[in-house]
Amino acid sequence: MVSSERMLLSGNEAVAHAALDAGIALGAGYPGTPSTEILETFSEIGGRAQWSPNEKVALEVCIGVAYGRSRALATMKHVGLNVAADPLFTAAYSGVDGALVIVTADDPGMASSQNEQDNRHYARAAGLPMLEPSDSQEAYDFFFKAVEISERWKLPVLLRMTTRICHSLTVVHRRPDAEEAPAADYQRDIKGRVMIPAYARGAHVRLREKLSEIADWNEKSGLNQVVEGEKSLGIIADGVAYAHAREAAPDASFLKISMVHPLPIEAIRRFAESVQRCVVIEEGDPYLLERIRAEGVTVEGKPDMYRFGELNVARVRRILAGDTSPEPAPARGKPPQLCQGCPHRTAFEILRDLGCIGTGDIGCYTLGVLPPFEAMDTCVCMGASIGVGLGLRHVLPEEQARKVVSIIGDSTFVHSGITGLVEMIYNPPPTGHVILILDNGTTAMTGMQEHPGTGRKLDHQPTSQVVFEDLARSLGVPNVHVVDPMKQADELRKHLSEALESNELTVIVVRRPCVLAAGKIRQYAQAAEQ
Repeated sequence: MVSSERMLLSGNEAVAHAALDAGIALGAGYPGTPSTEILETFSEIGGRAQWSPNEKVALEVCIGVAYGRSRALATMKHVGLNVAADPLFTAAYSGVDGALVIVTADDPGMASSQNEQDNRHYARAAGLPMLEPSDSQEAYDFFFKAVEISERWKLPVLLRMTTRICHSLTVVHRRPDAEEAPAADYQRDIKGRVMIPAYARGAHVRLREKLSEIADWNEKSGLNQVVEGEKSLGIIADGVAYAHAREAAPDASFLKISMVHPLPIEAIRRFAESVQRCVVIEEGDPYLLERIRAEGVTVEGKPDMYRFGELNVARVRRILAGDTSPEPAPARGKPPQLCQGCPHRTAFEILRDLGCIGTGDIGCYTLGVLPPFEAMDTCVCMGASIGVGLGLRHVLPEEQARKVVSIIGDSTFVHSGITGLVEMIYNPPPTGHVILILDNGTTAMTGMQEHPGTGRKLDHQPTSQVVFEDLARSLGVPNVHVVDPMKQADELRKHLSEALESNELTVIVVRRPCVLAAGKIRQYAQAAEQ
């Protein structure tokens, strides 16, 4: 195929361009490294994109788009799929009328995450097809393949990226002509869309029939490539692990797995039988290894020590050599820290000085756990600060319970803190509770994205704003304060000290723009006034 344009793109940018060329009607997601740039780029090049309060809402919006026979893209990092899992599993039963592509961006090595879960397991658990590219060109091409599969079998399709694929630049040849997407249209299908048990039982059977068809199709789809080489060593690999393995053992034979669920088992069996030694090279969990061995195919896997972190060429060579000696320690990098002038610093200094037990959350303010503050005692997942803090308040001796403070950022509060606030009102601890909402006016950790609390959309255009103090008062929180930590540090200390001594519920909104985003925020505000 003759391409109209040759571009140097990251995997994220490649997906964005593919989404535009494939006629995606709407992209929705929640910003999270390593997936953030997909929707930002999609919006910049002319696509319709929006940030949702969280990944669950984003996926539900996209399901609605696909129910209307249009094409939709949902993006999220790997832990975001945990948040979206509820609609994901049921959408596999209900299916879709249009195309629905869900990008899950895994983070092996935890460059910016609290775990390194392997989301290939989600494809099998939910019963959905999953494609995995190994470079930006495949990220572009596989997106079209995902649209094709989704519309043919009327199922959501998962496109699994990893940090290395998301952010690495490779050459991409774009298609010469954009696809014409089908016109939106809703066709009523109560039995197919309303998953009460009576209808869901049949839907589950249909889902498994579709997966069987897709598995047969995958055997001869051309997605999974055999590279002929020496028969003494055969390597089965997926994603970026394939690129590392090709460089580590260029003379070997290869089977590159591009659809990781359902697997092309017969193609795998033939390949394994064609070589003397067959090794599975994959990042993360032994997902491929276990599935292949379960089918009775004899293959080798990697030693367990290589389950952790990203693979690279050197590590693949060690795997192939069976080298389990200690690996060289990685070079020490500069430890992360809160920016100089960060408004969160004042809050963490006060929390430290008052000896608080800080139940923390996900965001740049998570760095309050580090010296010189060490003012954060727990961090589980988005929004957990409030629930964890309430749990501690319920059971600790009064002297300790009164020290517990939940610390959450503005974007995280909208993402999944609001239900924790409702829990606080519904089941208040005997000693009351204190929530600090550190509002710096942006989703700072992932690159200054907007959220419903900023009053601006993904493209920074004005929209309705969630006002945290008004929300807290409307729910019945008796003590609600708003302070500027730089100008009203003494007032913040006073409100927090009084709240810790009280048996009442308190929300303190600590509001000052992020020092890195303040200039842009002023520009957006001025543009909105014109």
